[in-house]
Amino acid sequence: MYDKTGLIELARGLDELGWELVASGNTAAALAEAGVAHREVADVTGAPEMLDGRVKTLHPDIHGGILADRSQAGHMEDLERRGITPIDLVVCNLYPFSTQPSVEMIDVGGPTMVRAAAKNFAHVAVVVDPAEYATVLEELRTSGALSDATRRRLAHAAFAHTAAYDAAVTAWLAADAPTASGAPAHDVLPTELELRLERSGELLRYGENPHQRGARYRRSGEPSWLDGVVQHGGTALSYLNLFDTDAAWRLVHELGAPGEAAAVIIKHANPCGAARAAALAEAYRMALDGDPVSAFGGVVALGGACTAEVARAVSDGPQADVVVAGSWEPEAIEVLRARRKATRLLEAPPYAGATVEVRSIGPGFLVQEADHFGTSRSDWSVPTKAVPTEEQWRDAELAWIVCARTSSNAIVLSQGGQALGVGAGQQSRVEAATIAVRKAGKRAAGAVAASDAFFPFRDGLDVLGDAGVAVVIQPGGSVRDEEMVTVADERGLAMVMTGERHFRH
Repeated sequence: MYDKTGLIELARGLDELGWELVASGNTAAALAEAGVAHREVADVTGAPEMLDGRVKTLHPDIHGGILADRSQAGHMEDLERRGITPIDLVVCNLYPFSTQPSVEMIDVGGPTMVRAAAKNFAHVAVVVDPAEYATVLEELRTSGALSDATRRRLAHAAFAHTAAYDAAVTAWLAADAPTASGAPAHDVLPTELELRLERSGELLRYGENPHQRGARYRRSGEPSWLDGVVQHGGTALSYLNLFDTDAAWRLVHELGAPGEAAAVIIKHANPCGAARAAALAEAYRMALDGDPVSAFGGVVALGGACTAEVARAVSDGPQADVVVAGSWEPEAIEVLRARRKATRLLEAPPYAGATVEVRSIGPGFLVQEADHFGTSRSDWSVPTKAVPTEEQWRDAELAWIVCARTSSNAIVLSQGGQALGVGAGQQSRVEAATIAVRKAGKRAAGAVAASDAFFPFRDGLDVLGDAGVAVVIQPGGSVRDEEMVTVADERGLAMVMTGERHFRH
């Protein structure tokens, strides 16, 4: 037992019930120190530990006692002939490979015992989780034995435990393993991708819709940033709350800039408000001002501590389903609890994204590297006669980040440190531009417009130009790039080419 949480309490409980305990290595030492009667594995097998403990339980006297089918007379005769005592309960947890990956943390004897006991669950119980100890002891005290249903449930947990362990080892080895041709394997998209998942918490009330069941999972042994969230108020988080909160927390971190605070409002996984300002309360007000109608029922992400002043600003705004911040002043919590009782108030650790993104397509999956910003202002070019001012450069950076996290086709207008109009998820880029301009209204004049992909025709540029947009930032890469530059020059627009597309489907 590498994790000795609850070991002594379990051992004493079993001892009081008349069980004979057998332990090895440090587990035996812990029992001895606590004065709990036990035998050491070496006393049972007659073979002392060897190879620095690598070989101790791998012995017929141990595995014969675990694997014997008690319903088979021949099995019991084998045990009697060899003087092997049947083993009725195996308690074992494995080396912490996922947090301390190395060759020495690859457990051999532990998984072998766990799998042997789980295979023979008709006669043997196996426990791999300290959280089960109290339940196991209680059933033994009340019933004298563990039921068939309990042994089967514990066996399922045991195989899941070893499967997750093997997946972690496999992924670690795959990172540097060569391909069949001898070339180094790609460390992000290997030939085989292990995605062993474990559920985090209870089932959610439902999924996207009431007729769908839903739950949050994480990769086995790898905590998610959501595991570190503390909820200070509001009702339980739903499937869509979690989905939108992840989008909001990611974007507010990406918008962070020295000397400025960022605030984001997400609705249906798309930004409807985003802003940067010297003070967080002002950043929130500016984000809300971008689209106050769509903000109702959204997720608010605050790039800083939520003070009482910020909380009052948020409570003066429309109902938010979730407010997430890095820290909370006690008064801020009370302000929102009093005025927004249903709003979930979350205190979250810094955002940590995944290395790969996985999507299901029918029974299969699409896997890709997670999207990131590979270029920045120093890499961008301006092919037009007009050049952005310093203030327009800052707005271009903000619009570009927000646009990259908006469903395609996407157009985002910004000015003065805030997003003013977001056209999201349109089949036509010109339609996305039309929506963004309509939402911005008169504020489109002099604004910066970001496009997540190139303009295939001039119609989208014309919509933006007619609205008075001053700067357009886009990836470029179209066969009509030169034509678009000519159009921009005709209209007096400055155009920034980033060289990097950010589709989001």
